[in-house]
Amino acid sequence: MSNPENTQEAMLGNEPVTEQPAAAETAQTDNVDTIPSLEEQFKALELKAAEHYDAWLRAKAEGENIRRRAQEDISKAHKFAVEKFAGELLAVKDSLEAALAVPEQTVESFKSGVELTLKQLVSAFEKNALHEVNPAGEKFDPHKHQAIGMVDSEQEANTVVTVLQKGYLIADRVLRPALVMVAKGK
Repeated sequence: MSNPENTQEAMLGNEPVTEQPAAAETAQTDNVDTIPSLEEQFKALELKAAEHYDAWLRAKAEGENIRRRAQEDISKAHKFAVEKFAGELLAVKDSLEAALAVPEQTVESFKSGVELTLKQLVSAFEKNALHEVNPAGEKFDPHKHQAIGMVDSEQEANTVVTVLQKGYLIADRVLRPALVMVAKGK
């Protein structure tokens, strides 16, 4: 690259325009200065590796903390899973104790107290997704019923004739199968 003065001198026939050697040396030293030495590169890489190792350790610790907290939450859920249901049953227990505390009971008052207590218990069952299985007249289902025996009956074979003990489901899962007598068939 030349400046306007050098161009005019070249046109007049004076010496040809050449770049100054000092500028070339400056350019070469600038290039050398911009390339880091191996030691500097190694130190930079060591710093980067240390940063990545530190980040990895922090992520590992965070993962372990999450796992530990999840285990604690599961443990608490197991311990206190029946808390809501137990709270509902306390009202039933209170009603039974109140019935026993009455000094003079008649059969009628006792019966009405038991009926009210049963209503409280059924309400507690409903609130906690505990459903009664009373399969009288239904087809025998080995997943929900337990056959105690077979009896001669006018009903179709494998139909529940008698329910000896009701079964219960918790949210469609069998808590206790119904104890039933099943028809042999004709």
